[in-house]
Amino acid sequence: MARIKNIELPKTKSLFIGLTAIHGIGQSTGKKICEAAGLDPDMKVQDLTLDDEAKIRAEVDKYLVEGDLRREVQMNIKNKMEINSYQGTRHKKGLPVHGQRTSRNARTRKGKGKVVANKKK
Repeated sequence: MARIKNIELPKTKSLFIGLTAIHGIGQSTGKKICEAAGLDPDMKVQDLTLDDEAKIRAEVDKYLVEGDLRREVQMNIKNKMEINSYQGTRHKKGLPVHGQRTSRNARTRKGKGKVVANKKK
């Protein structure tokens, strides 16, 4: 039962894939962490010993993950909204931020379509 940063790693997956359960760690970062800890990335999470878990914890502590990463991202968004940058105004209006078109799509950001009365003519 590997528990790192209060996240339970899936037992049956490979170690580097299991590390992706932690917010902020992807597959490439998971492989880097395994190599830095001196462990085989393809070994199963259930095969870890307590010493191996300690090595992985030490390596994961070097990265910005979970709550700290989420907090930093939210602070960056708030900062953009305060300085009224283009991206900040898009966040305020609830529109796509990265230059996507909005005339046809963007339902994820804009929400359900609004009915306009007397549009047909």
